[in-house]
Amino acid sequence: MGRLLAFGEVLLRLSPPGRELLLQTPRLDVWIGGAEANVVTQLARLEHDVGMATIVPDNDLGRAAVTALRGHGVDTAAIQTGGERMGLYFVTAGAGSRASEVIYDRAGSSFAQAPVAAWNWDRLLDGVDRLHLSGITPALGPVPAQSALVAAEAAEARGVAISFDGNWRGKLWQRWDSDPRGILTALVRKADLLFGNHRDISLLLGRDDFSGDGADRRRHAAEAAFAAFPKLRMIASTARQVEHADLHRLSARIDTRDGAEQTAEIVLAGIVDRIGGGDAFAAGVLHAMRSGGGAAEAARAGLALAALKHSLPGDAGLFRQADLEAWLDGGLDVRR
Repeated sequence: MGRLLAFGEVLLRLSPPGRELLLQTPRLDVWIGGAEANVVTQLARLEHDVGMATIVPDNDLGRAAVTALRGHGVDTAAIQTGGERMGLYFVTAGAGSRASEVIYDRAGSSFAQAPVAAWNWDRLLDGVDRLHLSGITPALGPVPAQSALVAAEAAEARGVAISFDGNWRGKLWQRWDSDPRGILTALVRKADLLFGNHRDISLLLGRDDFSGDGADRRRHAAEAAFAAFPKLRMIASTARQVEHADLHRLSARIDTRDGAEQTAEIVLAGIVDRIGGGDAFAAGVLHAMRSGGGAAEAARAGLALAALKHSLPGDAGLFRQADLEAWLDGGLDVRR
């Protein structure tokens, strides 16, 4: 098995401590984040061979991000330095009936301004068997969108499998004269694994007439996606019901061309931080696949790591195989 390489922006996340409002008091906690970086961080903690392709400024912020990723076991050889600023985003955690809120400050970042020619895909894809992309990169602007497409084309030409996480970010897409459907469709057309639900598929296909409710609706949407995208082999998704900020219900689902595997719904109570839960789910699915598991194992591992991430502050899941196995075994007693 080769290396999994993720391509995307590494960010600094700044959050007020606890459940405070932004700058309610003059303090901010800082975390290393970014959807693609979160996925490879969790995979590295599970001892997979993973790398990150990105660009950060040559300053203390950029160096801290690289150091953090390297410290978790991510190969940082494909991280370049350049530009003048690190992408930032601010997260105010919700509480009770108050929803969490995100403010982006990533315009003009080193990654957003990197030209298409900055990425030498002949070198970057050497030894790689899977490229992981998300819909956040093309949402940043026309140049990152083109860079993502060139990356996908290079991977396709080399027979490198592509996983794509829809990661819809409306606040980013609306900042420029974008064509989300056209751009995302071009990327998904090259993927064998899609992380997304029936709403993502509705956007891709320009239709919302999937029949049925719940699982039936999701299956109808999956079948439409399989028909539209011949290379697509698997669709991984979660379904979330939010009671309040501290109590959610979550289930996971894997659709293949032959059928579907659906987990039971679990209750997530006492949530510490939901940011990065989808990235942890993606890491769990990829972990199971790269460990030889099938659709059922992928759904369970994805749900497990997503659930565990809700117990941890910050963006990335940092769990080991023993943590995953303990959750799957249903053990909540103290591990001594």
